Amino acid sequence: MERSERAGLVLRPFHGVRFAVDDPAAVTSPPYDLISPEELEELLACHPNNVVRLILPGAGHYGDAQAELRRWLDSGVLAVDGLPGLYVYEQTGVGFLQRGLIGAVQVGSESVLPHEDVLPGPVADRLALMRATEANLEPIFLLYEGGGTASRLVDDVATQRFPLADVRTRDGVHHRLWEVTDPDEIAAVGEDLRDRQALIADGHHRYATYQALRAGHVGSGPWDHGLAYLVDSTAYPPDLRAIHRVIPGLPLEEAAARAKGSWQVHEFASLEDALVGLATASGPAFVLAGDGPSHLLTEPDRLQVEHAMPAGRSARWKALDTSVLSMFLLPKVWGIADSEESVLVVHHDPLAAVRLASRVHGTAVLLNPLSTDDVLAVAAQGERVPRKSTSFGPKPRTGLVMRTFASD
Repeated sequence: MERSERAGLVLRPFHGVRFAVDDPAAVTSPPYDLISPEELEELLACHPNNVVRLILPGAGHYGDAQAELRRWLDSGVLAVDGLPGLYVYEQTGVGFLQRGLIGAVQVGSESVLPHEDVLPGPVADRLALMRATEANLEPIFLLYEGGGTASRLVDDVATQRFPLADVRTRDGVHHRLWEVTDPDEIAAVGEDLRDRQALIADGHHRYATYQALRAGHVGSGPWDHGLAYLVDSTAYPPDLRAIHRVIPGLPLEEAAARAKGSWQVHEFASLEDALVGLATASGPAFVLAGDGPSHLLTEPDRLQVEHAMPAGRSARWKALDTSVLSMFLLPKVWGIADSEESVLVVHHDPLAAVRLASRVHGTAVLLNPLSTDDVLAVAAQGERVPRKSTSFGPKPRTGLVMRTFASD
C-alpha cells in the first residue's frame, strides 16, 4: 500500500446518524455476516431498537427495515448530528487497541483495493436493503499505511477530547466515538490521504453493493460515497484470523479417505494435537474434523495441485491455502463446488466449526490464517483471493454511527 499516482483516496465528512437511547450498547451488534441465528434472537430480545432489525430484516422484508428506520428517525430514537464531520473511533479490549476514522469513502476510486472475490447473492441482498433504506447502516473496514496528519489527528482526538459515545458491549470491548467538525482539520485529513491507497479488510460485499448502487444512478449524489472505517495499519496492525469451512453431508472418514490419493494424511485422536500440527505445518495444510478422529492434511501432490490452478494466476496466489482449498481440495478431491449452498463458513473458532459439522453430519475443514503480507501482495498485483479467505479484526461495531442519504 505505497503512495500512488492514481486517483486519490477520499474520505469526506457526513452527518452521522446515532442512537439517542439510555443504553447504547444494547442497540449495537456485530457486523451482519457474523451474527448466528442464536445471536440474532438474543439481540432482538435485548432491546426493541437493536440495529439488527435494520441490517437483518429477513429475505424479502427490506421494506420493514425502511419503515423501522423511518419510525426511529421520526420518534427521536435515532438523531442526526447537526454538523458534517469525520468520526474518530476507538476499540479497546484484552490485549488490543485500535483507532481510526469513520467517514464517507469515494466509491470507484482506484485507490480502494479489493482483495477478495464476492458472490452475487450477498451483493443482491445488501443492494436491496440499501435501496430500500437509502442508508449505509454499517461501515466497511479499510487499512492504509499512514503515519501522517490523519493518523496523528486520530490519536490527538482520542487522548485529548471528550467522546460523544462511550460504550462497553457484552463481549467486553470498550468503544468510544468522537466527532471532528473543524474544517481545517478535515481539510488536513483530505490532503494527507489524497495520494494514498487503502485495502478493503472487511466488507467486500458491501463495497460491491456501493459500486452497484452508484452504477444504477445517473449523475452525482450520496451514492457516490459509502460509509467506511479507515485504520492506519502501521500504527494499529490488524489481527488476521482464519475462516473455517464446513461441508454438510460429507462424512469425516470419507473425506479423509478420498484425500489420501493426493495428500499425506495424519490421524490424531485429539483435535488439539491436530491443530498444533496445522499451526506448525509448512506449505498448504488443513485439519479435517467432526465425529471421530481428526486428520491433518499436508504435502499435497504438486503436479495435481498445479494442474487444478487457473491459468494466469501468480505463484503467490496459487500458494495460498484458500486457493488450494477452493481450486483443488474441494472440487478435485471431493467434487464439491465452493459455493454458499455447499460450503458453510465459521469465523475464527475451530470448535464451533466442529460442532456445526456434527450437527450437519459433515466435515469441518480447519485452516491457518493467511499472512497479511500475502494478502497485500496479491491485492497489489490486482488479484483477488478466493471468497472468505480473510477475517481482519477487530471489526467495527454496527450501530454506533450510520449514514442516511437524506441527511447527507
